Order: sequence, then C-alpha cells, then structure tokens
Amino acid sequence: MGKIVMITGASRGIGKAAALAFARAGFDVAITARTETEGQANAHALRTRDGRPLPGSLATTMAELAAFGGRTLAVPMDLLDPASVDNAAAHVLAEFGRVDVLINNAIYQGRDINAPFLELDEASLSRMCQGYILSPFRLTRRILEAMLAKDGGTIINVGSGAGAQDPPFAADQGGWGFGYGAGKAAFARMAGVIATEFGSRGMRAFTLNPGVVRTEALMATIGDQGALAIQRGSAPPEVPATVLLWLATHPDADAWQRQMIDAQALARELKIVPGWPT
Repeated sequence: MGKIVMITGASRGIGKAAALAFARAGFDVAITARTETEGQANAHALRTRDGRPLPGSLATTMAELAAFGGRTLAVPMDLLDPASVDNAAAHVLAEFGRVDVLINNAIYQGRDINAPFLELDEASLSRMCQGYILSPFRLTRRILEAMLAKDGGTIINVGSGAGAQDPPFAADQGGWGFGYGAGKAAFARMAGVIATEFGSRGMRAFTLNPGVVRTEALMATIGDQGALAIQRGSAPPEVPATVLLWLATHPDADAWQRQMIDAQALARELKIVPGWPT
C-alpha cells in the first residue's frame, strides 16, 4: 500500500494543486472541503466579482485525481462545524488505516475576515478562531495521535506572511486585516510545537508561506493585479504544491523545520518547478 496524504481545502487553489502533485508522485490521496459540487453556495464564503460561488469542488478534484490511478477519498468538512472535522478524521483513518502526511491548507475565507479594523466585529473573530485555530487543532490532534501510533509522520501547515508581519497596505487597499493576520499568527505556532515535542518520536512538522498565489480566492478578493501581487509578484498554485511535496518526501527538508518557509523562494533555490519562473 502506498503512502497516504490528507489534504484539507482541496476543492480548488493550493489544496487541489497539492492533491494532484501527491497523486502524481504515487500517494493515495484523501481530500476535504466544504464545497462538494460545482456551484454549491456556502455560508460565509467568498464569491466571484459577479456574485457566483467560486469555481471548484471536491467532485471536480476527484475527477482529475482519477487519471493517476491511486486510491482516493473525498470527505466533506467545514472548519466552522467541529462535528464535520471529527467525522473527516474518523472517515479517513477508517478508510486508509493511517495518514502519513497531513496538509492543513483549508481556512475560513469569508470576506469579513479581512474587514478594516473598525468594521470587524466579534462574530467574525469568533469564526476566525474556530476556522484558523480550534478546528485545525482538533483535526491535527486526532491525526497526530494516529501518526504517533504508527511511528510518526509529517504535518505541513499552510500559513501566511500575514501572520508574521504588518500589512504594507490597509485592508481595503490590497493588504490584510486584523482578523486574517491574527488567525494566521496563531496557526503559525503549531508546527514548531509539534516538531519540538514529538520530533524524537518520528514527527516532522513545517509551516509554509505560499506567498501571493493566483488562486480563485485571490481573484475574488484583490485580483491578479492587486496591490500585493504587483509589489511582490505571484505564482500559480503548482509552485507551493511542488514545495509541499518536496517537504513531505525529501530527507533534506528536515532542516527547514521550526521556521516560516517562503515557498516561492525555496522553489527558486531548489529549481524544482519546471518552467517556473519563466
């Protein structure tokens, strides 16, 4: 039986690209997201500029995974629903018996999370805490316990530079708001704690900053010509996906634990993404 990767938030963007990259590399793949079919409308969700649900779904990703021939599993999971998080962990472990690599990529993406400071309310912050801290903790603890019972594994958390620095622009001018930055800052602490506490038991844990990535969510918020994209450049989802695969499989990756990894800089340094940068 091949190695098992569980990827959250794999209906589109980085999560979908990672699922395809791991499947191409021979992994059996379990994916989660709350969007099960194209066009499904979810509460507190980003929408396109003309008001439609973002493209992408578990069904679409599963259809593309079928080309690689490995075992696949799609499980609906909503970070704002703790019961669905528990069910996703239980379902994947029941189906595959173990998880070798967990990629925490899913986040709460409601527009309110990037509201300017005086427009941000406590209800939004409560959803941020559930989506960015409590549910990822809940899922990771369950999968970590299973990994430790099988002599270890790898956990990679997709973070953000917003959790480590102040925004270069105001939230309504292409930067990020307090809600998003606070959530990502708290989430960024998880991997280092896991690596420190459980490294001697075979655990590896990483925090990856993908940088500005041309995902469906980016197009729905700042757009591909947004302020951050112009200032810092951007990359397609396949770039952080390739780095995720490298971190999960390459022995040299161990040295990159206990730090915020810049995915685009690392991809350039290692030259692991064919044809990028052009």
